[in-house]
Amino acid sequence: MRLEAGERTTRRIGVWRCRDQRIEYGARSLVMGIVNVTPDSFFDGNRYVRHQSAIDHACRMLEAGADLIDVGGESTRPGAERVSVEQQIERVAPVIEGVRTRMGALLSVDTTRAEVARAALDAGAVIINDISACREDPAMVGLAQRAGAGLVLMHMRGTPLTMQLDPVYADVVSEVLEFLKAAGQRVIDQGVEPSQICIDPGIGFGKTVEHNLLLLRDLRRFVDTPFPVLLGTSRKSFLGRVLGREVEDRLWGSLATAAWAAQAGVAVIRVHDVPQTVDVVRVMSSIQRES
Repeated sequence: MRLEAGERTTRRIGVWRCRDQRIEYGARSLVMGIVNVTPDSFFDGNRYVRHQSAIDHACRMLEAGADLIDVGGESTRPGAERVSVEQQIERVAPVIEGVRTRMGALLSVDTTRAEVARAALDAGAVIINDISACREDPAMVGLAQRAGAGLVLMHMRGTPLTMQLDPVYADVVSEVLEFLKAAGQRVIDQGVEPSQICIDPGIGFGKTVEHNLLLLRDLRRFVDTPFPVLLGTSRKSFLGRVLGREVEDRLWGSLATAAWAAQAGVAVIRVHDVPQTVDVVRVMSSIQRES
């Protein structure tokens, strides 16, 4: 995305169908708060491993203006080890049920396993956020189709354990874009409605710093597909490389990418720092309305 001075982006208004919810996007970017119920996530690992602390954290995010909450029970940081289905369910299902009961929120589960997603949907989730784009567990597509759940398809090269081992692309933007278009068509061919699908270019998942920056630079190519776009850059290591800062000091870099994403028309911005990102999105949308 390269804008000349005075040029405006045209925001595409749409509806993302997630079970019985119709989530409108496009007037502004929606903010998705991250709740990691894990001991080893790269930023907030071990902060919210107790169910009540995770529920309280999610509710604080909602009170601060989050539109959605994404709950994960398995770290996807580079080099992360796998967590069993049973342990993921034990971690995420009570949190999802607790937040839904307390706040009636729009909830997503971050998992690649259909059994975990099924338990999360039973607990009240309406979105499945699958970083493998439904490649790891073939049952995921059928589950999403039967439940009518929102389905996030993300690009990742390899697995979290292997993804950062010398990732190479001839043209990272075109290759990631074609992968996501094909992934969307694959699940549509299996019965998922196009209105259920959201795509994520997978910043930091099998990409170098340069790859990530190129994807951000050309975000508009993803926004111009028929699918809403979800973007997660919050406090990631590429920001640390750009800024020379540790994860605790990457807030401002994260907010810069949130502003860039909002200008590009990204539908959902997935973040750790909800109050600050909500302010960024509100200001960006106000500027665009008044332009």
